[in-house]
Amino acid sequence: MHNRSGLVRGGLAVVSAAAALLVTSPAAGAETAQAQSGAATGTVVRGGQIGYNVNIGAPGGTGTTLFNLKLADGGLLKMYCVQVEVSTRSGDEVVEHSWGDYPDPKSPFRKNNDKVNWVLQHGYPTTTEDNLAKAVEGGGVQLHGGLSAIEALTATQAAVWHFSDAKDLDAENPLADGPADDAADVLAVYRYLTGKGNTGIGEQPKPALTLTPAKANGAAGDKIGPFTLSTTGQITDLTTKLPEGVTLVDADGKAVKTGDLKDGSKLYLQVGKDAKPGSAELAVKAAGRIQTGRLFVAKDYDRHPTQSLIVAQTQKSTVEAKASGSWTEAPVPETTTPVVPTSEVPAGGGGGQTPLANTGVNAAWPIGIGAALVIVGGGMLLLVRRRRSNA
Repeated sequence: MHNRSGLVRGGLAVVSAAAALLVTSPAAGAETAQAQSGAATGTVVRGGQIGYNVNIGAPGGTGTTLFNLKLADGGLLKMYCVQVEVSTRSGDEVVEHSWGDYPDPKSPFRKNNDKVNWVLQHGYPTTTEDNLAKAVEGGGVQLHGGLSAIEALTATQAAVWHFSDAKDLDAENPLADGPADDAADVLAVYRYLTGKGNTGIGEQPKPALTLTPAKANGAAGDKIGPFTLSTTGQITDLTTKLPEGVTLVDADGKAVKTGDLKDGSKLYLQVGKDAKPGSAELAVKAAGRIQTGRLFVAKDYDRHPTQSLIVAQTQKSTVEAKASGSWTEAPVPETTTPVVPTSEVPAGGGGGQTPLANTGVNAAWPIGIGAALVIVGGGMLLLVRRRRSNA
């Protein structure tokens, strides 16, 4: 009875543990999705391209700059400002965000972001100064000896601010500095970029790469996973930190190589039966592009606001995703002692074999006790009858 109660209690403990695992799994999945969002990060660095100061309402004019943003993977992005009232400094850290995450919910950027993107796609440097000049002059406007890079930059930034911050370039006096011919060219390009031809361009997707789940557990002898790979880029590198006896395989148990990986691939850690408790890591890199128009916001904007920036020209980048698996020792198989039926136990040592030990209850005892009870009962019955006869 005690053994049976122990088994019941053990079964209840297993069920409780399984229920707890089911309850906590969704939350862990949500954390994984957030951790593997794949957002690019970067730091504003010196060396950006400087344009003219433009007259958009601030005394003395407002400087225009094509910023340099150094990505965490070493790449360099060209960026324009989309938040003119907030300053930026070299060393500011920013993180890639969707347009809907723009930090000022009342900003014109919220409703004009597709117009901003059109400016970027048709402005400088995505469009060279020569091609931009051709587009402007194709509309019947004559520029003064073509278009310089500084003029193209200045006009493009001013056009971005027109939509992101509702800042209009002063048509009578566009520049706070610079020659009159350059001012006229800047105004002409500005009008082209903000005119009726600007029909807007929607937000482009960010390069994405995820391995889900980020962590998985099992036991020695198991195939731990699957780790599902999702990417919009091309896989360029696969690195693993696998102890002896552990291999990275696909669903069919075949070893995985970098060239085999693509969007939707499922990876497993095959752990040997005799492996001691341990863990393994895998990391995947993919080549992608950070598209023109992608938004970058200060890493800690609430406490340290800095200008929000937007990508001026598509640039190659690398994204990375990591995952890990861990395992315990293989469970030891339970062993049970077979019960031999009484009828199969030989009564003696016939056949030259050693007699089996008698570990059961001797059947002679209950028979003898039963017989004794019958005898005693019979004697008592006779005694009662004799007393009645004498009476």
